[in-house]
Amino acid sequence: MDSGFIRSVAIRWDDVRDRTRYPFSIPAVRTLKTLQLDPRVTFFVGENGTGKSTLLEAIAVAWGFNPEGGSRNFNFQTTTEDSTSRLATYVRLTKGVKRPKTGYFLRAESFFNVVSEIERLDADPGAGPRIGPAYGDRPLHAVSHGESFVSLLQHRFRANGLYLLDEPEAALSPRRQIEVLGTLHNLVSRGAQFIIATHSPILTAYPGRIYQFSADGMEPVDYEEAEVYTWMRDFIRAPQRFLTRMLDDAEFGGGDDE
Repeated sequence: MDSGFIRSVAIRWDDVRDRTRYPFSIPAVRTLKTLQLDPRVTFFVGENGTGKSTLLEAIAVAWGFNPEGGSRNFNFQTTTEDSTSRLATYVRLTKGVKRPKTGYFLRAESFFNVVSEIERLDADPGAGPRIGPAYGDRPLHAVSHGESFVSLLQHRFRANGLYLLDEPEAALSPRRQIEVLGTLHNLVSRGAQFIIATHSPILTAYPGRIYQFSADGMEPVDYEEAEVYTWMRDFIRAPQRFLTRMLDDAEFGGGDDE
């Protein structure tokens, strides 16, 4: 069985001086021993702030990707916090026997900056061959955010690649997410490995390994046990009843003002 390009992730805790310091204090990070990855697709799911993007970004940087996103050939930084690089310093990756032929780190919130960097490099006559055509026929700043994501996956991603995606559904409609599943499946069948942090019950339906991040840490779950699925399931089954209950629940902003 193919072991994937990254087989597992661990933290070199003996080298961490202060485990109470962010991001080492995040429960999912603090309790991390050895995280086994699926050779095809691994999903990180959980509420905002539980550390799934932080860990994914640290894995990306530890592999050699630019913190802002892009391929390993990109080297620029505008907004990514130093905490990502701090955690990446202590990440230990167990690699598979084979090496990927290509790879990419998609960080949804900073992909705009990646596209701007592509345009900057393509405008520089001394920067080498143009990069933009590898992403499709249309300039990425000339299409919608969602269309640029789809163009990236369909044109830039190729077989035998390692792809780390941070919330790729951020700009995608449900229909587009299903289309992305088709592209993902095609690439997986041709030797690609994906690690995806997501809130999408559509994307996580794809066969793979799911880790749920929470205030208690991190644990492997089946698809129908993952909160990203159960919340949407309960809503779809009875949207009005679900909405009424949520609006009356003080935890979700409901209840009396007094």
